[in-house]
Amino acid sequence: MKISSRLQVLAGVLPRAGMRRHAREFMASTRDCHGVQQAVLKRLVALNRDSGFAREHGLNHVSSSRELKRLPIFGYDAYHPWIERLKAGEHSALLGPDNPLLMFTLSSGTTSHSKFIPVTRQFFVDYRRGWKIWAIYAYDDHPQANAQKIFNFCGNHRQFTTDGGTPCGNISGLAVAMQPRVVHYMYSVPFEIARIEDPDAKYYAALRFAVADDVGSITTANPSTLLHLAQLSNLHKEKLIRDVSDGTINENFQIAPEIRAILQRRLSRKRNRAQQLEQIVERTGQLRPRDMWPDMRMLAIWTGGSCGSYLNSVREAFGNVPTRDHGLSASEGRMTIPMKDNSPDGVLDIAAHYYEFVPVEEYETERPTVLEAHELELGQDYYILMTTSSGFFRYDICDVVRCTGHCGTTPMLRFLHKGAHIGNITGEKLSESQIVESVRESSVGLRLGIDTFTAMPAWGQPPGYRLAIEQSDLVSPQAGNRLAEQVDERLQELNCEYRDKRASGRLAPMKVFPLPKGSWSRFTRRRLEQLGATVEQYKHPCLIADLETSSAFLREYSGDSSVTGAGTLSTTP
Repeated sequence: MKISSRLQVLAGVLPRAGMRRHAREFMASTRDCHGVQQAVLKRLVALNRDSGFAREHGLNHVSSSRELKRLPIFGYDAYHPWIERLKAGEHSALLGPDNPLLMFTLSSGTTSHSKFIPVTRQFFVDYRRGWKIWAIYAYDDHPQANAQKIFNFCGNHRQFTTDGGTPCGNISGLAVAMQPRVVHYMYSVPFEIARIEDPDAKYYAALRFAVADDVGSITTANPSTLLHLAQLSNLHKEKLIRDVSDGTINENFQIAPEIRAILQRRLSRKRNRAQQLEQIVERTGQLRPRDMWPDMRMLAIWTGGSCGSYLNSVREAFGNVPTRDHGLSASEGRMTIPMKDNSPDGVLDIAAHYYEFVPVEEYETERPTVLEAHELELGQDYYILMTTSSGFFRYDICDVVRCTGHCGTTPMLRFLHKGAHIGNITGEKLSESQIVESVRESSVGLRLGIDTFTAMPAWGQPPGYRLAIEQSDLVSPQAGNRLAEQVDERLQELNCEYRDKRASGRLAPMKVFPLPKGSWSRFTRRRLEQLGATVEQYKHPCLIADLETSSAFLREYSGDSSVTGAGTLSTTP
């Protein structure tokens, strides 16, 4: 074993000992889901019972799950005024005196503006513990990766500060920043790269460091990030090889001088590695991740919901590398911990938050059934409610999950889609997960390499759906027509309401809406600006359910001002 590999292994010895203890404790807890959840609820209520929000809503008198159910279910709008007070420095608005605020993490969510989610000390402790449990199972399954570098693409936790002086950004950046310095040796990409503001420069700088190393695993939430990295590695192959050989970072990328100086000190000439990369280009004509890192052991990404549509393209670029899903997680908290490769299913993290579940069919009823975690049934779909250490009680995160099994008495869950991502022009209740499954299966059958697409409602007589795809992803107009036909047929198999509306003529057949090359890049940049999100947080919508939004999109890219929305069409279930 090389000296660098030995140092890599040694750097992880002590952290892994603590991770194994957390894993043993967690697995023991799954045998008593109900008891653990009751204890967690009492702890969370006690932590924030003295906050202004808790007192106003009577939460300071809650001592059991039965009492909690008497209170209303809250959305983000209910918390917004209290979070504004917290942002201004009024700690007691949402948090108890023994629950210090560390930062706000930002979420684009489904709203038009960024959501500010408090990250407290206890929240962060639970967040890191969940990641440690995930990591020990993942790396025990792939022990060779312990001697290789980790390519971790994280965000900046200090993008800006509130008027009250609290940093705002990405919690993944805080997690890396607070790791012991010895652990940093395990990573290929320096943490300072998260502070680069220009997205292209950030991606290039991260690639610049990673291509020079023996990378064994890549960790980034969205698989679309992997595809972007693969495209950039080939686009900038000459620059990357030259920089690896010379020990530099190309000057054409916009990197602040102070950050560039820090990064430069981490670099050295690696001419042998540059020659290897040159030989790859000479042999294949490309610089692809599968050739740069032939010994890659694991890709840690989201694979559930709409993210599943990217997996075929990811395998083409990175090879047949096992994927280990991050688990169901959001700015509001980590919810599941996957323990197997190539599956989005994960065990509910019952030690971190208190959870309640509403059956999908009762979600918008006046008095829905609300279940506790141990009451979930195999194969049933639910919306999640969360009570967390960040001051949220009965918070509706709008995520739809399916119970796929149990670990002890604790449910295993699979993310399906955001509740807001439901198309409902005429009562068909078409979900994003159904769109993703239909397009993925149809494109594979037709041998089309499609990984970025969006379905959206379009007004007409009758109305229907358009599947927006860049023209460069379609072999011909005929291929697009065949794809639309097969997607339409598959949707009718998956969704009986869609089938009935199509059979009755209330819905028109699915049609492909071709886009000029580069349209999705412009679309992504615009949404990032509008939502105030970062590249790392961005999730491409595979379904735009809102009719007005989709009409504006279709007008812009068709150049037809007659494409309009209709106020009488409902886009909510």
